[in-house]
Amino acid sequence: MAIRVNLDVMLAKRRMSVNELAEAIGITPVNVSVLKNGRAKAIRFSTLDAICETLCCQPGDVLEWVADEDE
Repeated sequence: MAIRVNLDVMLAKRRMSVNELAEAIGITPVNVSVLKNGRAKAIRFSTLDAICETLCCQPGDVLEWVADEDE
């Protein structure tokens, strides 16, 4: 996939755990882990908004487009 999720980087920068983020944004820790590990197929804008608000960051800090190695 050409979209890289940098949620783990942002969590480390903010010294926040998956459980703390999950509680702050109102989703399960399992779903945060799915996002963090890049296994999610989609993300709701409301979830992305909550992540950005909680981590005081921009969507581009969490999501990054990278070219596929096949190209």
